Amino acid sequence: MGFLSNFSEGQKNFGLLVLRLGIGFMFIMHGYPKLIAGPEKWEKLGKAMSLIGVDFMPVMWGFMAGLAEAGGGLLLILGILFRPACLVMCFTMVIAALKHIDQGDGIFTGASHAIELGIVFFSLFFIGPGQYRLKKMVIE
Repeated sequence: MGFLSNFSEGQKNFGLLVLRLGIGFMFIMHGYPKLIAGPEKWEKLGKAMSLIGVDFMPVMWGFMAGLAEAGGGLLLILGILFRPACLVMCFTMVIAALKHIDQGDGIFTGASHAIELGIVFFSLFFIGPGQYRLKKMVIE
């Protein structure tokens, strides 16, 4: 155990911060273009919800996907509303994975990225944001 048992809580929290900053930034960059793309793009994105039987309001669902990615990325970075953001982002990745699989992209080629990130968000839901977050700084 030697090496691994020597990590302090501060180091673990710093690792969580690095993960939150990196993944959060990338999701802002990934979701922002979807947010500003407009109703035509939102409708195209939102039609993926039909894969789980949701056939109504595709424009709204597409907008919500972009918001989940960009807004969720920001919440991840800040560490506020962390667990709800992780759940919404995990759900978004499930739909993205299903879309890739439905399009024939394959699980290990097209859908793997969404599956991997879904696992990250699901795990972070249980782990939490760590000590270094905006809410913690504001309270103290």
